[in-house]
Amino acid sequence: MATRRPVRHVDRKELYTNLESRILYLHSFLDFSTHDIEALVSGSKYIKALIPAVVTIVYRKLLQYDITARAFETRSTSYEGPLDAIPDENSPQVMHRKMFLRGYLNKLCSDPSKMDFWEYLDKVGMMHVGLGREHPLHVEYIHIGATLSMIQDILTEAILSHPRLQLQRKIAIVKALSKVIWIQNDLFAKWYVRDGEEYADEADEVVIEQEGYLHGKKVIEDEDEDEQTVKGDSPVASAGAGVCPFSGMTKDVKA
Repeated sequence: MATRRPVRHVDRKELYTNLESRILYLHSFLDFSTHDIEALVSGSKYIKALIPAVVTIVYRKLLQYDITARAFETRSTSYEGPLDAIPDENSPQVMHRKMFLRGYLNKLCSDPSKMDFWEYLDKVGMMHVGLGREHPLHVEYIHIGATLSMIQDILTEAILSHPRLQLQRKIAIVKALSKVIWIQNDLFAKWYVRDGEEYADEADEVVIEQEGYLHGKKVIEDEDEDEQTVKGDSPVASAGAGVCPFSGMTKDVKA
């Protein structure tokens, strides 16, 4: 007779009212372990090297479509009225958003063993549905999912194409990154979908804070990379879609 595997109980209400319970469930389901944390922490220098390229490629893509570009002018992707002008990569509002994407990607390179790492990812999801900000931002979920997929695609190709990293280490970094990005996807979706809405009254109260802050504390770094990112002075920053950002790295990079 086959041995029946133990079934772990998951409290449905806790998934929608307690962020830590939700994160622990996702960690368990995805087998996100200390091995993933070690891979992310040890691989953070390689991920950080890609940030200028990721920011450049993402915003070029967002500005290719009027429905996503309009969010920089109207703070909403659902607005369909006339616009004075479509912003470009050097528009002040786009440069401002680039700064926060750089900060966000740097945050992904911090310590995922700490709960405030996941609290900030949850807050990023919340801010895109018009909550927690003095000046609300509304970005519809279809664009969020597409952008996360694009970020994952760029990072995966670049890590797997790294000229010095051993294959097993590449795989470990890509697997860990993929799990983090998919947990981020869930922490976006939880603010858009209606699952668990019967518990909405018991959820934590939304607090309005400055962008880049969590519980009154600044949690993302300011990066002064605007000139290189826009001008594309470095091989990484100048990489385009479909071009490995590591392709111009010199041989003295050590794995």
